[in-house]
Amino acid sequence: MTPEIQEQLRSVKQTLRSFMNGPVSQSMREKGLGYKVIFGVEWPRLMAMAQDLGKHHDLAQALWKEDIRECRLLAGLVQPVESFYPEIADIWVESMHYPEEAQYTVLSLMQYLPYASDKAFQWVASPDTMQQLCGWLILGRLFMKGGPLRQQSEDEFIDQAEAALATDNAAVRQAVRNAVMKYALIGDREQHRVGRLLALMEQTS
Repeated sequence: MTPEIQEQLRSVKQTLRSFMNGPVSQSMREKGLGYKVIFGVEWPRLMAMAQDLGKHHDLAQALWKEDIRECRLLAGLVQPVESFYPEIADIWVESMHYPEEAQYTVLSLMQYLPYASDKAFQWVASPDTMQQLCGWLILGRLFMKGGPLRQQSEDEFIDQAEAALATDNAAVRQAVRNAVMKYALIGDREQHRVGRLLALMEQTS
């Protein structure tokens, strides 16, 4: 890490500390978040901080390595899309500990990747729960943009979704349900294709 990145990292932590919300931090710990440090800073403030910081690959990578909730959420906001290669995406997902990290990193970064769809299908087929979660979250976001699937991908999506709806992991189940509902909203054809899944979801809700 260069002296410049070290100084930027120190400055970010100092700013986060100034925004610390003790009650929110304590509540997050009680809900099971086990970071070394939780400042309790909320998402809109993190977005404002990221706007001031701008896009910076090396800073984002340094932020991700910190065992601090807000640093890891900031990392996705600061990371430029063009230098976030597939192998880095795999490393980040492998090191995720909590659904919140997946949700916000998909929101701020992963849905915009040029290889997002390919990586999502790779991850939903993985035995790893966090990869599955990220994959379904990405698909949900892509479907919100109205992107239909090719026949082969659509068949795979339906098969994987049906299997994943039976998972014990509540976060994955919710992400699958959301992705299916977003796909159904693309059009009448898509709604018909996932009709069986929608019926299944209704039975199990």
